[in-house]
Amino acid sequence: MNQVIVIAGPTASGKTGLSVEVAKQLNTEIVSADSMQIYQGMDVGTAKVTETEKQGILHHMIDIVSPMENYNVSQYAEDAKKCVYSILEKGKIPVIAGGTGLYINSLVYGYDLAPIPSDDSIRQELTSVYEEKGGEYLLEELRKIDPKTADRLHPNNARRLIRALEVYRISGTTISQQEERTKNAPNPYDVLFFVLDTDRDKLYERINLRVDMMLQNGLVDEVKKLIENGVPKTNTAMQAIGYKEMVEYLDGYLTYCEAVEKIKQESRRYAKRQLTWFRRNEGAIWLEASLPKAELLSQVMNELKKGGQ
Repeated sequence: MNQVIVIAGPTASGKTGLSVEVAKQLNTEIVSADSMQIYQGMDVGTAKVTETEKQGILHHMIDIVSPMENYNVSQYAEDAKKCVYSILEKGKIPVIAGGTGLYINSLVYGYDLAPIPSDDSIRQELTSVYEEKGGEYLLEELRKIDPKTADRLHPNNARRLIRALEVYRISGTTISQQEERTKNAPNPYDVLFFVLDTDRDKLYERINLRVDMMLQNGLVDEVKKLIENGVPKTNTAMQAIGYKEMVEYLDGYLTYCEAVEKIKQESRRYAKRQLTWFRRNEGAIWLEASLPKAELLSQVMNELKKGGQ
């Protein structure tokens, strides 16, 4: 069976650095599983891997679409699978690295919502409800039919809330039910799944420092440029943490300090949701993110030699 390695974890846990070291050790390539690093021109706010950080390792699924487009998980699964198979055909082990749990699962376990088409009338109706009653209301509606999906969504995530309810209205089945079905389908990969984690206080400190660094590196100017280039503020790309808050600041709804604190708070909340998602993976191997990179690499390689047993 085709071996693949997943390096996952919450934001600011060190996935990029470890995945590069693993790829160097195995002389292989990396497939990104980050729902926002796919967008061109969104480098600072997504902590996109730099050419220096890549250390010569080829990275796939980064900078592949314009932020003018609304890219989704089904498109990701289709495009990323091509990258995985191209690496496997070279006789190499693909390293999948990222923190977007749904994207990772869609790729390695086949969670794909493509068979359920969208319905404009239902989507417009749900969008109107979201605008009128808010995300908390829709989240509670979703919780009545699909508590598993509701538990991992934030009330501000309008796109996924609306999609989850739309899927149920169209098909009569929930997203979690669909995932359960695909989970029982044959898996084409032998997945070695690692999750980086550390003490909450340490993780939150790393997140806060990362946000400070993003601001120093020009996050505000990056958001301004996206707006000047005509990217609609309602697009998927502009809903990313850091971008949405800076739009609110630039529009005068938040002060600069309020926007910065909101970015840090939402990033910490997102990290908690990421960890909740990854804990559902019973086969995951957890790694202490604060350990030296060399020690983490050694643990990954040892597990690979054991075949994950």
